Amino acid sequence: MKRFSDLSEQEVLALAITNEEEDSRIYQGFAEGLRGEFPASAKVFDEMAAEEVHHRTMLYDLYREKFGEYLPLVRRQDVRGFIKDKPTLWLMRPLNLDAVRKYAEDMEFEAERFYRKAAESARDASVRQLLIELAEAEAGHESLAHKLTETILTEGAREKEDETARRMFVLQYIQPGLAGLMDGSVSTLAPLFAAAFATHNTWETFLVGMAASVGAGISMGFAEALSDDGSLTGRGTPWLRGSVCGLMTAIGGLGHTLPYLIPDFWIATIVSVAVVAVELAAISWIRMRYMDTPFLSAAFQVVVGGVLVFLAGILIGSS
Repeated sequence: MKRFSDLSEQEVLALAITNEEEDSRIYQGFAEGLRGEFPASAKVFDEMAAEEVHHRTMLYDLYREKFGEYLPLVRRQDVRGFIKDKPTLWLMRPLNLDAVRKYAEDMEFEAERFYRKAAESARDASVRQLLIELAEAEAGHESLAHKLTETILTEGAREKEDETARRMFVLQYIQPGLAGLMDGSVSTLAPLFAAAFATHNTWETFLVGMAASVGAGISMGFAEALSDDGSLTGRGTPWLRGSVCGLMTAIGGLGHTLPYLIPDFWIATIVSVAVVAVELAAISWIRMRYMDTPFLSAAFQVVVGGVLVFLAGILIGSS
């Protein structure tokens, strides 16, 4: 691995050519990943990819004029101290629109910095001039992206894509997370409070709650992951939904289990009941916020179910 300062002019141009080709393919990857759900943004990235291809052509023409046909392979990962390798966001599915836009901004900033640094060390006047021109072009990509956004990503298209992004967020994160939180908060009430009132022992109650919470988390995680592969429903990858659902299930159960680390039984029980009330209120708010369910209606449904399970646990434990 060589330092950037040790690269020859030929190697700097070769690196620039490789960077432009890679950036073009990254933009194409973004365009393909967004085309189904965000066609207007995909078209913006198609235009950006075409611009990078044009830059590569300019660089390669100058390279052949100066150094001939042989093009050494110099990549980001081959250079220490300047260009860093990029995380493969363009390979992920589904793509997060905001994350892609931010990633593209960072790419343009990095490319501009690269060309300005390369121009400083260039000895050949024509090479230095082209590098400066490309630096200015990369700096202007922000205005280009703004122009493309105005002409392609119109207000109506942006509103439509924002709504699509919101729907995907709900499908991929909120729905499995809410299902897990509801299951973990409600289903673990009965075994936890049954154990509490049967034993009046906080440590044993804590162990029962831990077992119920972790077991429910694993079960719900696998159930969600195996429900569908997301290819038709747009609900995201199975491992993502399963992880979100399983984690939120465990959290829902652990919330009212942890108070039983308090040695005093009645204090632990009062704190646990208060935590249950907070959990049910949070579930009601999430349903109102993301599922368009009126708060009172959501609260009534959740609270009635929670209270019934809570009372069942106490009755069973006290019998």
